[in-house]
Amino acid sequence: MPAGEFDARNSPVSTEILKVEVVVVGAGPGGYVAGIRLGQLEKKTLVVEKTAPGGVCLNVGCIPSKALIHASKVFEQSAHGQDIGIHVENPRVDIERLQKWKASVVGKLTSGVRQLLKANGCDYRQGTATLLSPRTIQLVESDRELLIEAEHIVIATGARPVQIPSLPFDGKRIVDSTGALDFAELPRRLVVVGAGYIGMEIGTLYAKFGSKVTFVEALPTILPGSEAECVQVVARRAKKLGMEVLLGAKAKGLVDKGDVAVLSVETANGVVELEADKVLVAVGRKPNIEDIGLEIAGVKTAGGFIVVDRQMRTSVHNIFAIGDVVGQPMLAHKASREAEVAAEVIAEKHAEMDAQVIPSVVFTDPEIASAGLTVEDAEKRGHKVKVGKFPFAALGRAIANFDTDGFAKVVMDAESGRVLGVHVVGAGAGDLISEAALAIEMGASAADLAMTIHPHPTLSEAIMEAAKAAQGEAIHILNR
Repeated sequence: MPAGEFDARNSPVSTEILKVEVVVVGAGPGGYVAGIRLGQLEKKTLVVEKTAPGGVCLNVGCIPSKALIHASKVFEQSAHGQDIGIHVENPRVDIERLQKWKASVVGKLTSGVRQLLKANGCDYRQGTATLLSPRTIQLVESDRELLIEAEHIVIATGARPVQIPSLPFDGKRIVDSTGALDFAELPRRLVVVGAGYIGMEIGTLYAKFGSKVTFVEALPTILPGSEAECVQVVARRAKKLGMEVLLGAKAKGLVDKGDVAVLSVETANGVVELEADKVLVAVGRKPNIEDIGLEIAGVKTAGGFIVVDRQMRTSVHNIFAIGDVVGQPMLAHKASREAEVAAEVIAEKHAEMDAQVIPSVVFTDPEIASAGLTVEDAEKRGHKVKVGKFPFAALGRAIANFDTDGFAKVVMDAESGRVLGVHVVGAGAGDLISEAALAIEMGASAADLAMTIHPHPTLSEAIMEAAKAAQGEAIHILNR
């Protein structure tokens, strides 16, 4: 028997053996998509997951957070409806009912994943999986354990929040993003350690519900990595919402005094103390690659991630990895595309991860959405650029929606006219960015965007107008 192989006959325990063509470990937006696609390709596949199908994204991340973000926007609009002649007396938040509604949204989607897996001929089991060899997995279910023998394995185990040693999660005072989306009552004072996209999204929704929100960020800016001008718009809105931001600050420790907790924060002006009912720690996420048997199977890692090639194949020929475990950006839609690539390679189809751009969205208020290069990145790569911007304040639909903060920006190569990047900050930015991603994937020019007739009145006209502005041909603003 080759080195590293596992022989079930030598197992000291009599264990059920299940044979499949492919086993997918993890049922998040990477894992369940891999299972569905493999089923479509007529591969006998088993998807295993510790908890409910859908992973972090559907159960405790993307979907529940967006449900609460939507609810907070509805609440804010009702509280300020008098500005447009709609009077709502004393709006209040029923947190218990809100949480039940959020759970119903999650339930619909997770049950839908189960049905899709089944309909595509893919089996699903719940339990903890560990690699015993490149072709064998031990699955521990609630009432039994079994061995799974597979020709191929896809690792899609996702990621988890990073803990700060001085602020360990206790689920009561100190929570991660999962806990922050499941409060039984609204915190009067919420301190958010980390002003990245997760912290800013959650902090903003509670600020709209009336919580006093303070951010503690070690870096000199909120939303590091996002387009700088877009961030400025969000920062101004955060100030209007009454949120306080401490930049260049580090959380040092928490003292629980019973009715309130006090967080010590080191700033440039000395140590300050912040009172908090809840502290959300949102300083990043780390991949779940420990204790799943990677070393036993011979799968190589580097920098805390699993090493893969463009076909999502690891150092072990029959083992693939997708999603958060293979590196940045840790985004659900990236994981889903990688899942399709891995499935098609396993089915002996020609496929590889060759995306020109992976769009990103930050669901703050207003939203930030980006595809492609910023001006700074483009110039570093040797491009001479032209930039076109169109403000939402000049956009008919945005004015009618009473939501005019923000703009669309098109970054164009000055010589070829090719679109290098598009950045949108404003209401609905996340729904607008796909057009930009398609343009970049197709190598479209700013003229292509500008000459594409966009329906009026819509928010999408902002991208068309920004593309015109990059060429000095904007209609509804003065050209620079």
